[in-house]
Amino acid sequence: MTVIARAPLLARLRPLYQGLDGPLLLACLWLMAWGLLAMYSVGFDHGTRFVDQARNFALGAAVMFVVAQFPAARLQRLALPLYGIGVALLVAVLLFGITRKGATRWLNIGVTVIQPSELLKIATPLMLAAWFQWRESVSGLTRMRLPDFLVAFALLALPFLLVAKQPDLGTGLLILFAGLYVIYFAGLSWRLIVPVVVAGVLGIGVLVASEERICRDEVSWGVLKDYQKQRVCTLLDPHKDPLGKGFHVLQGEIAIGSGGLTGKGFMQGTQTHLEFIPERTTDFVFAAFAEEFGLLGALALLAGFSALLFRGLLIAGKAPSLFERLLAGAITMSLFSYVFVNMGMVMGLLPVVGVPLPFVSYGGTAMVMLGLSLGLLLAIGRSRARPGSY
Repeated sequence: MTVIARAPLLARLRPLYQGLDGPLLLACLWLMAWGLLAMYSVGFDHGTRFVDQARNFALGAAVMFVVAQFPAARLQRLALPLYGIGVALLVAVLLFGITRKGATRWLNIGVTVIQPSELLKIATPLMLAAWFQWRESVSGLTRMRLPDFLVAFALLALPFLLVAKQPDLGTGLLILFAGLYVIYFAGLSWRLIVPVVVAGVLGIGVLVASEERICRDEVSWGVLKDYQKQRVCTLLDPHKDPLGKGFHVLQGEIAIGSGGLTGKGFMQGTQTHLEFIPERTTDFVFAAFAEEFGLLGALALLAGFSALLFRGLLIAGKAPSLFERLLAGAITMSLFSYVFVNMGMVMGLLPVVGVPLPFVSYGGTAMVMLGLSLGLLLAIGRSRARPGSY
């Protein structure tokens, strides 16, 4: 009689987790812990937000783990189908979309209602990275040429313009930034970058200098909607309408400032629980967090984000192919954009837009997309997982 000994469960599961980037996972766990702590504190009297957010974390972690199992090189094959489906859905939104609060951003597909622009946050950099990888393999060149960048800009402009037309300028800009990171990492010349940066700085200077004249109600900004104009004007001077358009920004600043060094304490935020902070579990969650945990808590959160971003860039630098390097770099810098824009708008440094703070803001879709992004990073890092690699 032959007895076959089965390997221990841990040994059988080892291929599923072997090679996953430990420091990246530790940074994620650190941020998840702070996110759950913050959600319990600011959302304990806000329905079932904490329980729902815990479920969202579990769903995001599952997505991350599943995506991390795919060989990174095979992800390149998904670039064109995902990009094509995403653009087709955006066109469908333009033609048959659902309009809510003056914006046409959603599409009814029968079983549910979706927001296709979320897919393009990943599909666009994925497509651009695949394009540059294809050009490198076909041409054999180590440096891209101007026509290659022109095609990349066209691939980027299509989803950006479709999303901006909905209108959803905030999401459109996030898609634009994600694509620009790929193009920059692909070797775009500084001779083309510097003039754009200089023009942007000059434009901001002109905007600030002429604020009183251009922010009058009778002045139209042409390409921007009235609410987008008001967001910029509120950023320039929120005290003009402290109980109206400037209320969000001013209350966020008050909450952050009142937190001091150590904060008011867990579940003790007065601005938060007296309902002065709008959207305290989503867009403005950082204001509520800073009020209760203070500067030290904010620094602990920033330390987690810094570790995550540093590890992501390290994975990008060590990736074995151009596609993987570009994609990992774009994903990492896109996460930076989310953190920078969210904290900037809460502190009154940027216009108020609907950008969540990763790991902290409530939201199921945002958590799934975060899990997808981190799963891609883990898959890319796994392709270089060798003893002593890094």
